[in-house]
Amino acid sequence: MKKIKLSISGCMGRMGQQLIKSASKNKIFKIVSLTENKKVNKKIFGIKPELNSEHVFKNTNIIIDFTVPKCTLEILKIAVKQKKKVVIGTTGFTKKEEKLIKGHSKKIPILKAGNMSLGVNLLIYLTEITSKSLGKSFLSKIYEVHHKHKIDYPSGTALMLGKGIALGKKKNFYNIIGKKYLNKKSFPYGNKINFNSIRKGEVIGEHEVTFSSGKEIVTLNHESFDRALYSEGALTAAKWLSNKKPGLYSMRDLLNFK
Repeated sequence: MKKIKLSISGCMGRMGQQLIKSASKNKIFKIVSLTENKKVNKKIFGIKPELNSEHVFKNTNIIIDFTVPKCTLEILKIAVKQKKKVVIGTTGFTKKEEKLIKGHSKKIPILKAGNMSLGVNLLIYLTEITSKSLGKSFLSKIYEVHHKHKIDYPSGTALMLGKGIALGKKKNFYNIIGKKYLNKKSFPYGNKINFNSIRKGEVIGEHEVTFSSGKEIVTLNHESFDRALYSEGALTAAKWLSNKKPGLYSMRDLLNFK
């Protein structure tokens, strides 16, 4: 089987390092370039990280991006010009940036997910089903925990869970976003979806969706123990995307959830 040539952006970050580790053990892939937003004076697996440029992505098939929105959009401009496929694990995009990504997907295949875990994406699917089944009499809220280094909140996964609730209720997610709390011991339900984000220690990721009618509570949750599950999920996404036509895909498409 011909190897898929891979470029990893944000190679010095936590996910970048994990992706390099996982990809180097996977016979399907060959890492051809690494990028970072600043100069790096050492080689990683024999490859010297470079700044994003047309030159650095020239020989790649797929770019895996776990960086920040500004960097992701910079990479997408190059990818569109060179007709490269892109897997996006970056979170924290604005509504306007989401539209830009959708526009780029008309020209190249893009798989974008706030979380690459199989279990988390199953949780999102179950959240949608639960929201639809329980109906208007249940209020909902979302709780999430990540390591102290994570800047954005709510997490991309928490927002994906919120979208699952909105889809179940057939409502526009952006119209039912409630309050966004940070490091609160407790937080209330509301007519809109409230979020509470905890940032502490080196926690990889915990997410919980709670539905309450006032008479009973339904809880759906997921806990991550190994960061490798995200890198392996991203590689699975890259392999799946390798033979796809232009379009904006998600892990839901990959997992074939209806």
